[in-house]
Amino acid sequence: MRQIIIDTETTGLDPKQGHRIIEFAALEVVNRRVTGRSVHFRVDPEREIDAGATEVHGMTWDDLRDKPKFREVATDIIEFVRGAEWIIHNAPFDIGFLDAELRLASLPACPEIYAGLIDTLALARELFPGKRNSLDALCERFGVDHAHRAVHGALLDAQLLAEVYLTMTRGQETLTIDMAPPRAVTAGNAGGAAAELAGPRLAVKTIAATDAELAAHHEYLAALDKESRGRCLWLAIDAQAEAGDTPRPDAIGRP
Repeated sequence: MRQIIIDTETTGLDPKQGHRIIEFAALEVVNRRVTGRSVHFRVDPEREIDAGATEVHGMTWDDLRDKPKFREVATDIIEFVRGAEWIIHNAPFDIGFLDAELRLASLPACPEIYAGLIDTLALARELFPGKRNSLDALCERFGVDHAHRAVHGALLDAQLLAEVYLTMTRGQETLTIDMAPPRAVTAGNAGGAAAELAGPRLAVKTIAATDAELAAHHEYLAALDKESRGRCLWLAIDAQAEAGDTPRPDAIGRP
């Protein structure tokens, strides 16, 4: 699967007020691996940059007057990002600016270019409700080094977002890692496959709780039983087991 991490820097907050993109970066990820391929452009916005925006990314119009206009690099951008799933932090912001720039260049809008869109800010808010979910906050949460990020920059932010996204969406699909998949069983190899299945199995190590851990666990269950007015499920099961009875599901936890 091909994915593109995208970030932009702008002259202000609202393209409807005439604000423009001043920097665009896109980083390629294929099958959850950063490939090293990217595009990065700084562009002349053809207007002044708000002081508040300059405080964020450190650029002024004078820094960009000799750069190409967005419309002059737009086709290169589209060629790189077309047909991929886009990953953007606070996607509505960047998509709004990109759509505005593409419209000025008489080019297709973003939904006609990308194959899918993931907003990592929305994803982070689902995973960590009520917490700070800025890119800096996520870097700190996932241990991504961002000490060198004195100001925002599209390429650096895309690189950080790639690390954050891959870490945030990492999942373990199996308890055995790097093992070859089982061979398909056919009439010709049924005996061999059966022998393989009957062969040595992976040893599973069991770690028993210590006496101190068991005591702490029982103290916790006692407190939980008190707070729930006798409805602690685990204590009810233990009591039934000690009495030699099989607990009825509708009786478990009843006072």
